[in-house]
Amino acid sequence: MGSVRNMGTSEDGVPQRLLHPSIISRRGTAPARRVLALIAAAALALPAPPAAAQAGTGPGIIRDAEIEQLMRDYAHPVLRAAGVNTGATRIILVNDRGFNAFVADGRKIFINLGALMEAKTPNEIIGVLAHETGHIAGGHLSNLHQEVARAQIMSIIGMLAGAGALVATARNNRPGSPVGSDAAGQAGLLLGPQELVRRSLLSYVRAQEEAADRAAVKYLTATGQSPKGLLTTLERFQNDSLFRTTSIDPYTISHPLPRERLSNLETAAKASPTFGAVDTPALQTRHDLMRAKLVGFIGNASEVARRYPISDNSMAARYARAVSAYRVGRQAEAIGLIDGLIAAQPGNPYFHELKGQALLEAGRARESIAPLRRAAALAPAGQPIRVMLGHALVASDQTAEAISVLTKASQGDSEDGDAYQFLAMAYDRRNDVPQAQLAAAQGFFLAGQYVEARTQADRAKKQFKEGSPGWLKADDILNYRPPKFD
Repeated sequence: MGSVRNMGTSEDGVPQRLLHPSIISRRGTAPARRVLALIAAAALALPAPPAAAQAGTGPGIIRDAEIEQLMRDYAHPVLRAAGVNTGATRIILVNDRGFNAFVADGRKIFINLGALMEAKTPNEIIGVLAHETGHIAGGHLSNLHQEVARAQIMSIIGMLAGAGALVATARNNRPGSPVGSDAAGQAGLLLGPQELVRRSLLSYVRAQEEAADRAAVKYLTATGQSPKGLLTTLERFQNDSLFRTTSIDPYTISHPLPRERLSNLETAAKASPTFGAVDTPALQTRHDLMRAKLVGFIGNASEVARRYPISDNSMAARYARAVSAYRVGRQAEAIGLIDGLIAAQPGNPYFHELKGQALLEAGRARESIAPLRRAAALAPAGQPIRVMLGHALVASDQTAEAISVLTKASQGDSEDGDAYQFLAMAYDRRNDVPQAQLAAAQGFFLAGQYVEARTQADRAKKQFKEGSPGWLKADDILNYRPPKFD
């Protein structure tokens, strides 16, 4: 998307990022692995994952400056109302067309592209973000860790009690004894405590969801926004599950049944004095452009035509058609459409960014620099734009400026290793081997490829003066040991 970078997944389920057709890096952060460890610990409470998830074919992560900025603008008022540090909280875009969002690591909100594409108003997404903020402010992930640990202790105690009962059963197994010793009865004694643990843990999670709903209403009211969007989202969930919940045991699911949750939220939402508030026209316009961009990038030609027929001459429709033309390789048509968008809104950084990306990927790197410079100037917080500008400068052999741009970009996002990949290329073209190897090591490190990172760091360290900044950075990578999760 604009400067989209899409991640797939490797065979071990770690996200992969496609920075460029020739550059693929893996990223598996410790927080993500902690979440996986938690899920594994709670496996007694959940059904087996789908085959696709087990095979490591799950969705990847998307980077896009326009959507990331819009999500920050949506979330920051809510985060401030909740007393959550806006600078420490990130919103991560998941390349999945399902309508979903979740929190990980206590400070990362993951939201599916499907939610962004299907939500018709900003308020619907803001409501979802408010709900996830409720989880963060309530410390629910940390508390869930503690609850899982407690559940494990309960399970062990229950198993020991069950084993003791088995011993008693064996001793008392005689004619006339009221307790049988058949295999089914013995298994039931052992599995009974596990079932109680499972239901206890799921009940705890359901309570968290209800608490997050209540918190969301509170934050939305405090910021003068309507809770109606969150209500709309739960209505969607209710419709989706209408034919699947009639025979479900409510004590064996992790979320409240949609009809119950909807009823509870509806009462609280309609009592809010801001229930009738609506999104500003400017925010709705940005939301419409975001949806059009996603449809252009993710949808096929028929979906683009269906959602944005040729008779629709809105900016959103023109944006979707421009993106779609670029994505399928109709470069001349795409550039013409993008120029039309720029003429209509010369101050929109993301139209300039799209033109730069289209030119860069068409092999016209030097021509792409000017629109990317303009985009970066108009959107100074757009990290993906700066990385793409650095890429264009490297491809145009303007390595001195590329190093300056990419160094700033790498300092602007401590968890994104993409800038280091292009920084390594820039240093390599200047024959600065130690710096190239160090940048490569840093890129591999942030991508979770620790073996490759240590290899490059070892090579770089040998060429730096002991105690110098480069030597210390390389030494840090060499001494790092990724956490292990049982």
